[in-house]
Amino acid sequence: MNRTPGRPLRADAERSVRAILAAAERVLAENPGATMEQIAEAAGVTRTTVHRRFANRQALVDALAAEAAAKLAEAIEDGRPETAPPLVALHRATANVLRVKAAWGFALGPAAAGSEQAARIHEEVARRCVELLGRIQEQGVIAADADLEWVRRVYYALIGEVLHAEPATGCDPTAAPSAALDPDALAARIVDTVLHGVGPRGTG
Repeated sequence: MNRTPGRPLRADAERSVRAILAAAERVLAENPGATMEQIAEAAGVTRTTVHRRFANRQALVDALAAEAAAKLAEAIEDGRPETAPPLVALHRATANVLRVKAAWGFALGPAAAGSEQAARIHEEVARRCVELLGRIQEQGVIAADADLEWVRRVYYALIGEVLHAEPATGCDPTAAPSAALDPDALAARIVDTVLHGVGPRGTG
């Protein structure tokens, strides 16, 4: 982003950047090859304004990825992973993550994975996730000898599957996520699968 390091944007400039990033997500989600001009048009600003904020298309994509990663981190924090009961925190964070990932599909996808700033945020999110799983493990809900990094990867994979398949389309990996899906219900299913698997429940 073209601005002096350490100097905050003015309120109007900040609004302009937010509008550009929101438009970029919408446009690029539909057409990953969209131009800066198309993004500017969708944002309701001139091409010059976009270029004033972002040196080039890659800079815009990197900023978009960082913005989405920050939203993801906020979603985790809203679950209060350090202070809420661990299972409550995991459910709430999962529902929040589903909402963010559904809204920022392009920015959190592989096409926008080159941002170093976003990568650092994702590493921190993964670390916080493992810490929360550790709290759950301490309660005896996860086996004491379970590899928490593996549990995290399984958890991430379930979230990804939910976002890429609708009930109406079965296991179609090309299906777009449905806005009608209930994040809280899906979060409950994900958490239950991570913690208990899919085998029959024991009775004793």
